[in-house]
Amino acid sequence: MTSEVIVNVQPKEISIALLEDKRLVEFQQEGKEESFSVGNIYLAKVKKIMPGLNACFVNVGHERDAFLHYLDLGIHYRSFEKYLQLIQDGKKGNLPLTKASGQSDLEKDGSIQNTLKQGQEVLVQIAKEPISTKGPRLTCEISFAGRFIVLIPFCDKISVSTKIKSAQERARLKQLISSIKPKGFGCIIRTVAEGKRVAELDLELKTLLKRWTDAIAKIQKNKALTQPKFPLLCYEETSRTVALLRDLFNPSYENIYVDDESVYKDVQDYVRLIAPDRQQIVKLYKGKVPIFDNFSVTKQIKTSFGRTITYKHGAYLIIEHTEALHVVDVNSGNRSKSPEGQEVNALDVNLGAADELARQLRLRDMGGIIVVDFIDMNLAENRQKLYERMVENMKKDRARHNILPLSKFGLMQITRQRVRPAMDVKVEESCPTCGGTGKIKSSLLFTDALEGKIQMLADKLNYRKIRLHVHPFVAAYLDKGLLSLRRKWQLRHKINIQVIPNQKLSYLQYLFYDRDGQEIDMREENEMQ
Repeated sequence: MTSEVIVNVQPKEISIALLEDKRLVEFQQEGKEESFSVGNIYLAKVKKIMPGLNACFVNVGHERDAFLHYLDLGIHYRSFEKYLQLIQDGKKGNLPLTKASGQSDLEKDGSIQNTLKQGQEVLVQIAKEPISTKGPRLTCEISFAGRFIVLIPFCDKISVSTKIKSAQERARLKQLISSIKPKGFGCIIRTVAEGKRVAELDLELKTLLKRWTDAIAKIQKNKALTQPKFPLLCYEETSRTVALLRDLFNPSYENIYVDDESVYKDVQDYVRLIAPDRQQIVKLYKGKVPIFDNFSVTKQIKTSFGRTITYKHGAYLIIEHTEALHVVDVNSGNRSKSPEGQEVNALDVNLGAADELARQLRLRDMGGIIVVDFIDMNLAENRQKLYERMVENMKKDRARHNILPLSKFGLMQITRQRVRPAMDVKVEESCPTCGGTGKIKSSLLFTDALEGKIQMLADKLNYRKIRLHVHPFVAAYLDKGLLSLRRKWQLRHKINIQVIPNQKLSYLQYLFYDRDGQEIDMREENEMQ
């Protein structure tokens, strides 16, 4: 199996697609202005204590206050509190953790009102992004995740991933990390650290320690201000691209394509750091066609999202999302019945549904409770086959999950770790041409309207080079013949026009871009409504 990562950078968002054997299996889309990523660390103030919930609400700058439960304070909370007080009381430089590590552990059965008070400053990390009507979920158990190691301040314990089975390798890694880590810090050794040399682990450990010292330096600098800023972003998780690669990267990747030079350099630097012999797989895409169109990602997105998902031989899934859970219904559709009977037909449809559902869970990043209504099967061995197929398919999923066998009602229940909202890509769009009225200008006049806008760009706005994105059918029409419409417009208005087919656009939709890739908004008032 070959894997490729495609990174599409737009002015307002970054989209990342993971392809396995050219098939889309993971898709992440994040706005560039998003600042509430999992892993971000804030110095913030407690806004409201909720004794009934044994929790509090903390202002981290989101429109809804973030939620912090007493149990998420962590057993080392008092050490964090003491350390925060010391560095804010004028202690300059990198204060050793040992100065505050002698504090007693926090009791598990304690109460929030006896530990925190309104207006108190706390150092918190985002554990879950805002989902639906809920604000971010916070924790005071600060950690810095790397590819091989997770660094945890005020915890001297060293843990090794249970997926590393060799007792000899576990002992080697434990001893190695124990010899290089500073006092007061704990570590979790991740699965990919297996077989790694001390130099690689030491380099990453130093990188993670620098993130901690940089965060503390920001707190000290903020305290020195006449009017300290709250909430203060002390540490920002790496870019979405790099963060995804950190968790996903493996030697089977054949290519990582990026269509933006600055992001390309970030990705290249990261791959050079963690796998110097693999840096040649990072490639800058310079094609004229949008990168997602070139790798058939746009088409797969349009067919893989939405309420109804068709898979092999006419069978389909219906996926509904409620506030509490996701519900999936399996239908055989117009599939021809098997000559071997209904039981064989139902098994075949269900096994195909299990394959597609495992892909959909990763693709949409669906979390929480998922209930699947498979087609009823009478034989117990067939129900067991279906359960085993689902378990096998989900082994590729990095998110923690649990799968229960089919119930007597034919329902399968799945729980899957949820740390950010499920991807909800709208494949059914309001018509950009008619604005929902159902009436449009004659398509014969479309090229005349386009020429009018090009004339305005050339004569009144003094553009000399533009890129025109249109539907592939329209692009073919504009470039048809030796003396094409595009060529006529160039000669008539003395402007360089590059026509680019874009599968994202509807039939009579268009976008203008300047030579620097910035969009030129040429829509009329009726088109913007």
